[in-house]
Amino acid sequence: MKGDEATSLTQKRYDRQAALFDAMEAPVEALAFKRLRKRLWSEVHGARILEVGVGTGKNLPYHPEGSRSVAVDLSPRMLRRAARKAGRLGRDVDLVLADAQRLPFREGAFDAAAATFVFCSVPDPVMGLGEVRRVLRDEGQVHLLEHVRAGNRVVGRLMDLINPVAVRLMGANINRDTVDNVERSGFALKVVETRGFGILRLIRAEASARVEAAPEAVSDVALG
Repeated sequence: MKGDEATSLTQKRYDRQAALFDAMEAPVEALAFKRLRKRLWSEVHGARILEVGVGTGKNLPYHPEGSRSVAVDLSPRMLRRAARKAGRLGRDVDLVLADAQRLPFREGAFDAAAATFVFCSVPDPVMGLGEVRRVLRDEGQVHLLEHVRAGNRVVGRLMDLINPVAVRLMGANINRDTVDNVERSGFALKVVETRGFGILRLIRAEASARVEAAPEAVSDVALG
């Protein structure tokens, strides 16, 4: 499937889910995701912050106070729900309809960027992460919370088999190696925290010239 066609299909899938998206995710959100979102955003700092894939606005309560926040999403219907949530919360955030693979911002426009469960859905995740790298200033940081392919051989293979169905139903790939994709896009990994039998990863990386990191330069923290 060509890039533009895949992007259009992804947009349609998330438009279709927008009205029921929060309700569908409510159980796992209450059990784990809400706490992990708060943890991720606790270390997002800077005068200019970019959220990629704002969705229905689940992260808006955690945007840092005193920062100028810009949030993008591919789905117009998701973005409308995020706008309503921002209004209820009294959050001053610039909401922009945009494709993560073609961000409409100049180079070095942001001090930090964050995304939660987004680069499982971007058709070309390395291209999207490269765009995030482009719009970050030198030494700016990206903060990601993602689900990834399990390291366990059997579970990983099962995720590979189920993935086509997951993509058709939800739009999200469940078997991506997002940590590797972050490095391939030119970021230097700083911290990778692991949870949920290795399926959930909290990733922090720096937008600097790509270097070969020594083993001790990346902290891989198992959270359980």
